[in-house]
Amino acid sequence: MPSELTPMTPDDIVQRYPSVRAPLAAYTNRNRTADFSINTSATQWPDDNTELAQKFFKSGITNLFDRVDFIDQGVKEINKRKFIFFEFESRVNGNRMKEGEQSAVFRYTYIQYLIKKDRAIVFSFSCPKDLKSEWQPIVHAMMTSVKLKE
Repeated sequence: MPSELTPMTPDDIVQRYPSVRAPLAAYTNRNRTADFSINTSATQWPDDNTELAQKFFKSGITNLFDRVDFIDQGVKEINKRKFIFFEFESRVNGNRMKEGEQSAVFRYTYIQYLIKKDRAIVFSFSCPKDLKSEWQPIVHAMMTSVKLKE
């Protein structure tokens, strides 16, 4: 884990992950603008059909945002395991009717999935698009060095 990222506080986790299932691990930078998390997917997988899972996850990503521009995507092997990955820039349009939410939000995201029996493990990094050049090489190094205990 890069030294720029530290574990999120319980308040950070509640604010960023308003879900009944908290992430397995969550980190943020000092300014709380760049976030990295590890979680399990609620979707259960009966087998390791990475092609089908890749289509499913891509569809979910494109439905979350108003616009998605994929930088890279595919399946890669890391430490003898197949990971599905998506690297993209996204846009969520602002709401002109709400004060303070009128501007569009642009983000850089790198997300990868490891399909395991009955679940998927999700590794996700996100930061403002204007910080992409600073974080992209760090994120690539992080994601390609993932190690899991059995």
